[in-house]
Amino acid sequence: MALVKSLKNKIPNISSNVYLAENATIIGDVIIKDNSSVWFNAVVRGDVNSIEIGENVNIQDGVIIHCTYKKTKTVIGNNVSIGHGAIVHGCVIHDNVLVGMGAIIMDGVKIEENSIIAAGAVVTQNTTVKSGEVFSGVPAKLHTQKNKEDINKLTLELANNYIKYSSWYK
Repeated sequence: MALVKSLKNKIPNISSNVYLAENATIIGDVIIKDNSSVWFNAVVRGDVNSIEIGENVNIQDGVIIHCTYKKTKTVIGNNVSIGHGAIVHGCVIHDNVLVGMGAIIMDGVKIEENSIIAAGAVVTQNTTVKSGEVFSGVPAKLHTQKNKEDINKLTLELANNYIKYSSWYK
């Protein structure tokens, strides 16, 4: 069973149909909404600020989600896929976003809906990724613009795939 731990009178609020892998860790001031999933060795640590995770979000293996004390909470919208080994820290990610494997999203970043952060990208502090943009590199920069409908289709497909995958484990 996953480690779900209250801290400083903050109890994680996790919808009943969320899949938590046996060694996922959820701590403190965390909300996880319907049909989301937190996979093996992922850590969602709401100890110094709050973390809100929307519906149909998949937090893949080895992801770390955290925030910054008295400065930045983390908010993740709906239909977001966060790839294996990514770090998401004190930022806002809107709906229908793909964060690639090993990407790092720093404090104060805002990623608008229907956007992609490429695998291995490092999105530096206070960057804004606009809707339809694909950011890549270290530090991450605008790589290309994509059709927002194409990104929406991709992110919904990924979100639905992970809802299916999590059903295999429930």
